[in-house]
Amino acid sequence: MDGSCLNGRVLVVTLLLSIAASLVESQGTRVGFYSSTCPRAESIVRSTVQSHFRSDPTVAPGLLRMHFHDCFVQGCDASILIDGPNTEKTAPPNLLLRGYEVIDDAKTQLEAACPGVVSCADILALAARDSVVLTSGATWAVPTGRRDGRVSRASDAANLPGFRDSVDVQKQKFAAKGLNTQDLVALVGGHTIGTTACQFFRYRLYNFTTTRNGADPSTNAAFVSQLQALCPENGDGSRRIGLDTGSANRFDNSFFANLRDGRGILESDQKLWTDASTRTVVQRFLGIRGLLGLTFNVEFGRSMVKMSNIEVKTGTAGEIRKVCSGVN
Repeated sequence: MDGSCLNGRVLVVTLLLSIAASLVESQGTRVGFYSSTCPRAESIVRSTVQSHFRSDPTVAPGLLRMHFHDCFVQGCDASILIDGPNTEKTAPPNLLLRGYEVIDDAKTQLEAACPGVVSCADILALAARDSVVLTSGATWAVPTGRRDGRVSRASDAANLPGFRDSVDVQKQKFAAKGLNTQDLVALVGGHTIGTTACQFFRYRLYNFTTTRNGADPSTNAAFVSQLQALCPENGDGSRRIGLDTGSANRFDNSFFANLRDGRGILESDQKLWTDASTRTVVQRFLGIRGLLGLTFNVEFGRSMVKMSNIEVKTGTAGEIRKVCSGVN
């Protein structure tokens, strides 16, 4: 390769990185936003998440899911945290969210160190990243500078991605937030950690179809038997089952291997393999021969940055709440 070609490629890469940085800046966020106003902001959030994680590792997937649910409704503005009747946290998709106490704890410490400076929305974005790192995932730089929203309505949560959604519906919901198909697959890959309740997938095991004993034909037959033993047809619907069988506490790409093998728990997850438009992305995360590979940890971080800049509020469009879970 001659020098001019190499220099040209370097220029293109530099230009692309500059464009990406400017897009983030245009949203009003940047990496190191609190470097002068609250230098210990990120370390305080990190140590708080670590402390809670040591006593209860399930807060990690809880915080990651909470950030996702926050960003998809009214943007990443911590509106999911607001207490009160008919707020987002009272909506059916959000009733089982957990980890609020972690955000409140971090906020209390930050208010003592830097009163009125760090938003609840930024605390949640940082806590989600720290949760991935604590479960053996890769880190990424989190742009900060979000302000907190003032509006929280349960009705706005109706368009959250759902466990019965087709891939087309999932793509529509993600595209509406500026996220593409690769972002969709990467972010759903966050299900590599955490659990779900039998009530959200048991219908796939019984009377789903008139063939193969009524089970969802996209599910591995032997796996169906395992799940039926864990989730009997008339059993406890609240029983928790790992979303990434065999690796529910470790952030890795085994979630995608399970989809390939017909061992996805949620219907919407398994459809990422059965639908050709998303299967290729899953295969790239798995490093299937003949396809340009993608490193899941790296792409997940990139997609998280994109998601965390959805409809960010800045200036007078938001505020810095003194208490994250305050009454609306």
